[in-house]
Amino acid sequence: MLEADNLECVRGERRLFAGLGFKLEAGELLYLQGKNGAGKTSLLRMLIGLLPPENGEIRWKGQSIKSDEFRADLCYLGHLNAIKEELTPLENLLAAARLADEDLSEDDAIDALEQVGLAGREDLACKYLSQGQKRRVALARLVKEKRPLWILDEPFVALDVAAVDWLAGIISGHLQRGGLAVMTTHQLVSIPAGTVRELRLS
Repeated sequence: MLEADNLECVRGERRLFAGLGFKLEAGELLYLQGKNGAGKTSLLRMLIGLLPPENGEIRWKGQSIKSDEFRADLCYLGHLNAIKEELTPLENLLAAARLADEDLSEDDAIDALEQVGLAGREDLACKYLSQGQKRRVALARLVKEKRPLWILDEPFVALDVAAVDWLAGIISGHLQRGGLAVMTTHQLVSIPAGTVRELRLS
């Protein structure tokens, strides 16, 4: 369970939000909505422990998110792709798994890249890929991802209709397995399984 209680965010001299709280259970997805500058990314950074709240508390399974267990249970995908342009999609995916201390075989990585539509481009340096293809390299991490909490910042950016549907299915499968997800998006996408809740920042 992910809980946020009475959160307040201040950036510079501006208060983005205050008194914000929610509780997310297994199988639930929280859509964060709001205009640019409303504090969506700041809230995500709070939820992953990179930005301390001005006030309030965030708990994972009843404990502070400062715990090692929280870091081990968290998968974060930012709005930037976090891939190295000089590496291939396969090398990027394997490197990300090593950094996350995950056991990902080369065969599983190739299968994940195939699922995101990058078959035949596994060994091409990412600098030669389109923006949509680079986004797919980043999203390929989710294919074999088993950690229970996913925090996703604008995951549908630069994706075509087929890729949006594919990603919605991946998130749906995660919720069906009892996972939790928090996601920002400017485009509401239908997630066919799990419980979807919305939180709008003004």
